[in-house]
Amino acid sequence: MMRPTEHLKSLVTTDWQAATRHPFTDQLAAGTLPKARMLAYLQQDYLFIEDFVRLLASAIAHAPSLPDAIPAAQFLGLISGPENTYFLRAIAALGGTTEPPATPHPITAEFQALMRAAAKSGSYAQMIAVLSVAEWTYLDWASPHANRAADLPFWFGEWITLHSGPGFEGVVTYLRGQLDQVWPSLTPEDQAAAQSAFVTATRLERAFFDAALAGYPAA
Repeated sequence: MMRPTEHLKSLVTTDWQAATRHPFTDQLAAGTLPKARMLAYLQQDYLFIEDFVRLLASAIAHAPSLPDAIPAAQFLGLISGPENTYFLRAIAALGGTTEPPATPHPITAEFQALMRAAAKSGSYAQMIAVLSVAEWTYLDWASPHANRAADLPFWFGEWITLHSGPGFEGVVTYLRGQLDQVWPSLTPEDQAAAQSAFVTATRLERAFFDAALAGYPAA
């Protein structure tokens, strides 16, 4: 029988493949992406940090048990520590700032709204669905390029490293496992809501990279 997370992924094959094999990330991994494009992308992506932290914290609070919550709590430390620091270093190195923050692109604002809605939903499945897409798609695009990271400027290379390797694979395995675990106990209505969150998040991941390739306005 197909795992629930595999079934959900099968519903969004076109958007998933487009998001995880995107010309934007191909250029990033090749080191050919213009610095201005990377800067604008990171400034937009940094706008997600607060909502992502709140969403992850909400998932921790709604986890079925302490053992279910601990891996997410450990991941929260990574997001608020090394990943946050990377953003600050990379944006500064590329000549930008985080204060004042960038003006959210419409796709960014839509993704922020999805994260906030999931965090406030009270549904662990919806929270994990959005988190799963956010991390699983990044693992899928970054992993094939992991061996290039050390040869790239840090604003490219460390972004790949943060989203590949055994540690990050473990995060995605955990998130998928949580959604697989709770799925059979959900009502049909709750399954539909979690599925909608998963589908919407995947669409937005693709759209976010499409907009990044076109060029987000620099802050």
